[in-house]
Amino acid sequence: MGRYTFRLPDIGEGIAEAEIVAWHVKIGDMVEEDGRVADMMTDKATVEMESPVSGKVIEVAGAEGDVIAIGSPLVVIEVEGEGNERDGKGGRPAAAPAPAPEETAAKEPAAAPAPEPAIEPAPAPVAEKSPAPAPAPTPSPAPVPARAMGHARVMASPAVRKRAAGLGIDLGEVRPAEDGRIRHSDLDAFLSYNAAGGFQPAGLKGKDEQVRVIGLRRRIAENMAASKRQIPHFAYVEEFDVTALEETRAQLNEGRGDRPKLTMLPFLIAAICKLMPRYPMLNAHYDDEAGVVTRYGSVHLGMAAQTPAGLMVPVIRDAQDRNLWQLASEISRLARAARDGSAKSTELSGSTITLTSLGPMGGVATTPVINRPEVAIIGPNRIVERPMFVRDAGGVERIEKRKTMNISMSCDHRVVDGWDAASFAQDLKKLIEAPALILAG
Repeated sequence: MGRYTFRLPDIGEGIAEAEIVAWHVKIGDMVEEDGRVADMMTDKATVEMESPVSGKVIEVAGAEGDVIAIGSPLVVIEVEGEGNERDGKGGRPAAAPAPAPEETAAKEPAAAPAPEPAIEPAPAPVAEKSPAPAPAPTPSPAPVPARAMGHARVMASPAVRKRAAGLGIDLGEVRPAEDGRIRHSDLDAFLSYNAAGGFQPAGLKGKDEQVRVIGLRRRIAENMAASKRQIPHFAYVEEFDVTALEETRAQLNEGRGDRPKLTMLPFLIAAICKLMPRYPMLNAHYDDEAGVVTRYGSVHLGMAAQTPAGLMVPVIRDAQDRNLWQLASEISRLARAARDGSAKSTELSGSTITLTSLGPMGGVATTPVINRPEVAIIGPNRIVERPMFVRDAGGVERIEKRKTMNISMSCDHRVVDGWDAASFAQDLKKLIEAPALILAG
């Protein structure tokens, strides 16, 4: 039998280390050639590691959440034959020559003598017991005022008394079911019939637990901390009347055929792309170490998506070149790939500006964190209906029920001025409130 050391291969350009996010084998398991060994996460993607040989796993590099360097041993597998651990190659010393028979005999330890029968020690003499002194009379307890005893005449176990005290229940008000002794079931019955009295606990007590921050959640934590630590954020929120846009969207969806259903996002993305040539400072990256701002001509729009593994940002490449239906299709495809883990690393990097939306759960306003090295992030919030003053064709004001939505922006104040953000938001408002302008060339 031999040992095969499988070292972490180079899994990406410029990648120096990777994090173990999942083991698919453990020590003692048999693994087949090309069988999954572990999932490793880099800054760009999660990569499945497959065994190059068949054999028995005898060593693993560490626990989930540990980070190991490229080229370090990942697993050691016991294989048929020599394996790849040779003298000077894999850290295994060369086999020593077999010792001569005389040396073997000399080194063999002498036979151990037969064990002698154990001799039980003689029992220690037992001292004669002196007559125990008469117990002192137990003093009777001092009388306690009835107020301090809290209905001491009520029969209940200490556990029941403690629970009743925690709930603020006077045991004198609880009727026992049998033999005059109050039990937990009697307290439960009292609570069920007196819930309006405020005795019912507010909720169930859970268990304390510690959860390791590993994998994608660790990456999110590191990126968000670096963003808030290094970027001076400022927020801007504006209210949009989306009544006309919602009507336009409903009309387009009626005749969509087999095309994807249009949501609010394709319209918003199209409007953002239409404005970017006038606001290039928003579609940019800031390299704070080099002191260089790179303004991009193409809009590679990041779309923050919640997945079972955590927040991911798939990227719509060249969003400015797509129409509403193409944007809707790409949004659906990328969201699905992010959720099922099939998104490629190139689809999860390279965004120039990010859009984040919580959909129907969006609040009144948000202050999203910038996806560095970008300098701006835009967040639509929940659509609500409210009465508004609206002028008719004759200039007369009347009250109408309108659909409104707040759009929030966070910007890097080192690159984007407040005036720039406010101007962009007002121009975006004009497009959203008159959707024909979005569709016009």
